[in-house]
Amino acid sequence: MSTTTYRVSGMTCGHCEASVREEISALEGVSEVTAKASSGLVTVVSRAPLDEAAVRAAVDEAGYELVGRAES
Repeated sequence: MSTTTYRVSGMTCGHCEASVREEISALEGVSEVTAKASSGLVTVVSRAPLDEAAVRAAVDEAGYELVGRAES
C-alpha cells in the first residue's frame, strides 16, 4: 500500500472535500481518500504509487488545483 498527501487549493467546505474525494476515488487502485478543506490536504491510500498527472487531472475535474505533494 502507498499513502501520499497532496496540497489542493480552492477547497473551502464539505462539498469541496466530497467532490475531490469522489474524483480521486475513481482512479484505479485507490482504496481511501481523506480531504480536509481547512488544511488543503488530501491523503490518498492506494495499492501502488499513483501517477501525479492522473491525480492532477482528477483534482482539476473536481474544480480545484493540485499544488503538489505535501511535505511529510
